[in-house]
Amino acid sequence: MKKITKLSLIATLALGSVSFANAQALEEAIKNVDVSGTVTYRYNDYEETYDKDNNKFTSASSNNYKIALNVKSKVNEDVVANMRFIVGSKGNKPASLSTHDDGDGQVNVTLSEVNFTYTGIANTAITFGKQGLATPYTVHRDSMDNEQTGTGILAVTNVGPVTLAAAYFNQTNLQESNEAAVAVAGDKNVIFAGAMASFAGINADASYIDVQDVFDAYTVGLSASYDVASVKLSPYARYSALDLDNNSADNSLWKVGMRANMGIFGAHLGYGETDTEGGTVGVDVSSETGYDEHWGVTLSGVSDASVIYASVDAQVLPSLNVALKYSNLDAGSKSNDTDQEEIYTQLSYQMSKNFGGYLRFGQYEKEDANGTKDIDSTRGRLQVQYSF
Repeated sequence: MKKITKLSLIATLALGSVSFANAQALEEAIKNVDVSGTVTYRYNDYEETYDKDNNKFTSASSNNYKIALNVKSKVNEDVVANMRFIVGSKGNKPASLSTHDDGDGQVNVTLSEVNFTYTGIANTAITFGKQGLATPYTVHRDSMDNEQTGTGILAVTNVGPVTLAAAYFNQTNLQESNEAAVAVAGDKNVIFAGAMASFAGINADASYIDVQDVFDAYTVGLSASYDVASVKLSPYARYSALDLDNNSADNSLWKVGMRANMGIFGAHLGYGETDTEGGTVGVDVSSETGYDEHWGVTLSGVSDASVIYASVDAQVLPSLNVALKYSNLDAGSKSNDTDQEEIYTQLSYQMSKNFGGYLRFGQYEKEDANGTKDIDSTRGRLQVQYSF
C-alpha cells in the first residue's frame, strides 16, 4: 500500500464529497488517501481425452483478467472509509474475455466494498457497511477468483494474546458464486463468531457460523512454526463440521500437514479425509475449512474421500522457484465423486517485489464411476500479476 500523489479518476469519483472548486479541500483529501490493489492476467489451455470407445477429444483455452482497486481514506482520527472496485464480471469473479468460440470482449466495473471502520475504542475495530466476508468458511478477497461479500457489521477486539471477532450480515452475494459448496440465498442472515490466540509459537483458532435456514458450522485449527537445527518446520491441523438445516447428513473434513524449508529447498506433505455422508464444510471450496491445496484436485465437497498433497521446490535463483506438485484423491464407495490424480511442474518468477507470475504444465486424470468417460487431461496455465 502506498500514499498516492495523484488521484486517479476512479478514486476521485469515490470521494464524492470532494469539490473540484475547492483546491485546498482536494489537496487535503489526497493526503489522507491510500490506494492498493492487483492487476492479474491468466491464460488456461486444457486438452482432454475421454473414453477410448467414443474417441472423443475436447480442448479449451481462455484469457482471464481481473483488476482490484482498494481505496482507504481517513475521515477523522477515529473513522476510516474503505472502498474496493473490481474490474471483472458479476459476483466479483474474473472476466473470461475469449475462448475458441468467442472474440475479445469488454468487462464490467463494480463497487464490491464500501464501508467505514471505527477505531475509537481501545484495541477494537468495528466495520459496518458492504465488506468482504472474512471468515474461515469464505474467501473474501482474491486476485483472480471469486470473492464473497456482505452488508452488515463486524467487530474485532484484542484481549491480551486473544483476538475475538463477531459479525452479523443481513445480505450477501453467496448465491452468485458458481464454485460454492453450499447454495445460499443472498437475503439470508449470517451470524459469525470466532476467537484466535497465539501461545509459545502455536496459533489456535475456533469459530462458528450460522446462515439462516441453510446451515450452521464450526471449525477448530492449529498451526505452528519451529526451527529445528537448520530446518524450519510448519505443521498444521484443522477439523471442520457443517450441518445443513434441511438434510440430516453429517458433513466433516479434517486435514493435517507439514511444511519444511531448509536453505533453498522446500517441501510439503498433507493428508485429509471427509465424512462418509458429506465433505461440504464451507461456501467456497478454497476456504480455510476446505482442502484445495494444489491445482485441479480438491477434497472440499467430496464425501467419503481422502487426499494426499505432496510437493518439493527449490529457489534456484533469488527470483526463480521451481516446484513439482502431486495430488491423489481416493473416493470411497459412498462418495459422490471418483478417484483423481494430478502431477505438474510450476515455475514461479518474481521480476520485482510488485511484479511476477508463474507457469504451470501437467497431467490430470479422473476415473468415471462407470468407467466409460475417464478424463485424461494435459493442462497448462500462465499467470502474471502486478501488485501496487
